[in-house]
Amino acid sequence: MNKTIGVLTSGGDCPGLNAVLRGVVCTAAKLDWKVIGFRDGYEGLLADDGHMELTLQNTEGIMQRGGTILGTTNRGHFVRKGGSGGRGRLDPVVIARTKETLARLRISALVTIGGDGSLSTSQQLFEAGINVIGVPKTIDNDLEATESSFGFDSAVACVTDALDRLHTTARAHKRVIIIEVMGRHAGWIALHGGLAGGADAILLPEIPFSYDRLADAVRAREKSGHPSTIIVVAEGARLAGGREHYHAAQSGEYRLGGIGETVAHELDRRINRPRLTKEIRTCVLGHLQRGGDPTTLDRILGTSFGVKAVDLIAEGKFGQMVSYQHSQVLNVPIASAVRRQKIVQTDCQMVATCRAIGISFGD
Repeated sequence: MNKTIGVLTSGGDCPGLNAVLRGVVCTAAKLDWKVIGFRDGYEGLLADDGHMELTLQNTEGIMQRGGTILGTTNRGHFVRKGGSGGRGRLDPVVIARTKETLARLRISALVTIGGDGSLSTSQQLFEAGINVIGVPKTIDNDLEATESSFGFDSAVACVTDALDRLHTTARAHKRVIIIEVMGRHAGWIALHGGLAGGADAILLPEIPFSYDRLADAVRAREKSGHPSTIIVVAEGARLAGGREHYHAAQSGEYRLGGIGETVAHELDRRINRPRLTKEIRTCVLGHLQRGGDPTTLDRILGTSFGVKAVDLIAEGKFGQMVSYQHSQVLNVPIASAVRRQKIVQTDCQMVATCRAIGISFGD
């Protein structure tokens, strides 16, 4: 049966998005289905020219490319902030216009690829009667309903590569180098990247730290014959009894970040005395973690997610989110998936492994 389905990428970009799109198109082609891609996330649903047909020809070779050929955004008509950072309800007019677009293009189902906020929007569209399938995208790997999401492995690889490079210059100059990485409420990138990259200390949102304890760790390394120290700091890391660090952005908003410089300043106050003078430098990876080509794992995972999304449409299982669990690509209701955050447990095996090899968490 001929069918037309839609697909969009929403929220922050990451490696693996194009792999999902290719997976959707290739699987749909086997069923003789047409695929319409909406540009710039959900906003494409409201524009007369905000879409394009995705074919085997124009999606060939995109799997290995980062970013998204459709474009994406985390602003616009579909973003409504609620209290305490939550999501508000969509404007009924926006939902009505979305339905009109889907009807005009004869789209019978919509695949939405995005993070927690984007999937919350998907759930509202589903509740409004639109056939939606969600695909999780979060480089923070912080959705409890899926063991892993594409983009995370690529982000960790970026952190690991940066640490490999920073180790050489840190040793050459006997410096303390602090590297700030992404991780708002969940420190998975910092934890995995720090362990793989041989960090000496890792500061996570889940483990409040002390500047004095961190300074003690640097001094202990110096006394044991290690004059350089590498510290990985998740952007959401916080002091014991404190809160996250924000700084003013160009738009006038306050955005999470800047904790790396603060840690450097506080360490300088505690470490640099007449007998010990350490040069402390800070490196913020920022959007480098979102860019570049996807790793092998993210290409496979993204493709598998795209295939599963089309399978769910064929089975008529709408309102579902693709999920990776126990080495299988499965599905769970979107409603139960959003806002169930997966954070690092302080007693988990990976934290224990880090402590066993001498990595400090500043606690």
